[in-house]
Amino acid sequence: MSDIMLNLDCSGSSGPCKDTSGSNKHKAFINRRQLLEKKGYLNKKQNQHNHRQGNKHQGPPHWHNGANRPSQPNAAHNKSIAHTQNTHSKSSYHIPRSDHARSVASKPASSTSSSTSLTITVENSTNPEQSTSTITPGHQPPPTRTVARYASVPSGSAPLCNPLKYLALDCEMVGTGPKGRNSELARCSIVSYDGDVVYDRYIKPTNAVTDYRTRWSGISWHQLVKAMPFQHARKEILKILAGKVVIGHAVHNDFKSLSYSHPAVLTRDTSRIPLLNQKAGFPEKDVASLKRLTKALFNRNIQTGKKGHSSVEDAKATMELYKVVEVEWERTLASK
Repeated sequence: MSDIMLNLDCSGSSGPCKDTSGSNKHKAFINRRQLLEKKGYLNKKQNQHNHRQGNKHQGPPHWHNGANRPSQPNAAHNKSIAHTQNTHSKSSYHIPRSDHARSVASKPASSTSSSTSLTITVENSTNPEQSTSTITPGHQPPPTRTVARYASVPSGSAPLCNPLKYLALDCEMVGTGPKGRNSELARCSIVSYDGDVVYDRYIKPTNAVTDYRTRWSGISWHQLVKAMPFQHARKEILKILAGKVVIGHAVHNDFKSLSYSHPAVLTRDTSRIPLLNQKAGFPEKDVASLKRLTKALFNRNIQTGKKGHSSVEDAKATMELYKVVEVEWERTLASK
C-alpha cells in the first residue's frame, strides 16, 4: 500500500506560512479511510477489533489456567440426567430388616431436581407387610421407629413347667400309743424338681414312741433324742409347701401325719395315675407300690436292706416317676 503524501502550501504569501495542516490532515484522513474502505482493509480490521472487544467482556473460560476441560456428555449421562429430572420418577431401595432404617433414611438425596422424591421401602422377611416412607431432598426425614416382633408360642405344645413350683414330699412315721397303733411323724424330707434336698429333719413326736418301726422307717431311738419338736417342724414344713405343687406316693398319708390338707389342684399322687401303671405294665386300677414302679420303669432297687427306708430316696424316686408322665398328666388335668 502506498502512502498518501501531505503538502504544506506557503506560496504567494509575504508573511509567515499559514498552517493549513489541520484541514489538510482531516482531508487526508478522509481520503485514506475511503481508500481503505474501497480496498476492503478497513472492514476486516473492524471485525477483528469487535471480536477482541467481545472476548474482553466475556473473560477467559472456566477451564482456563490448567483446569480440567469438561468432557463431552455421552448418551448414558444424558439418559441419567433425563431420568433424574423427571418429576414423577421415584427410586426404591430394598434393605433387610436387620439393617438400621434410620441411618439409610437420614442420608440426603443427591438429585439435580428439587421436586425429585426418594422412596425407601423396608421389607420384613417374617411379615409380608411393608413400611414405606417418602423423602424430599432438602428436608430432614422423621426418625424411623423399629418395632420388635416376637414369635408366639404355638398352641398344643407341652405345658411349661416352673421347676421352683414343684416339690416331692415323703415322710416316715413311728408308732405311739398301745402297741404302736397310732402313727406320728418322725422324719420329713422334701426335694426339688431337680432332686435337690430342700428339707430333711428328724422330728420328735408329741406322744411317747412305743414302736420305732425301724425295719420300714429306718428310725431308731437315738435319732429322736435331740430331734425338733413336732409343732416347730410343722410350721417350717407348711411354709415350704405353701403355694407349691406337691408330689408324693400315697401322699394323703404324709399330709395326715402333718395334720394338714393341701389343695387338691396342687397335689399329684403317683400311686393313682393309670398312665403310670400302663407304662410300667401294671393294671390301670392297680395301686402299685413305689418300690415296684421304680423297679419296673427305672430298673432300680430302692427300700432295700435292714436299715429301713430313706425318705430322701423315696422323695427323689417319686419326683422321677412324676417326670415320666408329666406332659400327658398335666395336659389331661388342664383339659378337665
